[in-house]
Amino acid sequence: MSSPDLSAADLPPLESRTFRQALGQFATGVAVITAPGTGPERVGMTMSSFNSVSLDPPLVLFSVDRRALSLPALRAATGFGINVLGHGQEELSNRFARALEDKWARVEHHEGLNGVPLLKDAIAHLECVPYARHDGGDHEIFIVRVLRVSTPNPGAPLIFFRGRYHALAS
Repeated sequence: MSSPDLSAADLPPLESRTFRQALGQFATGVAVITAPGTGPERVGMTMSSFNSVSLDPPLVLFSVDRRALSLPALRAATGFGINVLGHGQEELSNRFARALEDKWARVEHHEGLNGVPLLKDAIAHLECVPYARHDGGDHEIFIVRVLRVSTPNPGAPLIFFRGRYHALAS
């Protein structure tokens, strides 16, 4: 027996809370996206919406809420750093998840390609340049080309699942 063909118009609207709960069932890694910024300020945002797109060319994507204060600076950025966080870096993730505060105070980092800030204790760095941007509803999708990668501090990843941080179990 096959399912009937339905369109979005045939169904009641999906409740945001229910949708978020279902998405929370998908465990993700945690990354901080960084960029030089348009002035002296650097940009940094915690993301769980990060994933690979292509091996040839090497492309990854992340998405940014259209209400994010950093969105204009990210649109103007000539380079991006993707800093994959490791187990035990919850404080760093929380720091870069907040808006309107000095996220960079006492955060050790160095500059990569195009002046991109790379976080000292990340388990992996991807240094990228803009490739494409797309509409993603209430988010903007950034596809970036990876130019260089490194794993300065290989270890277990920081995992986000059901609204909380977790560690991988062996």
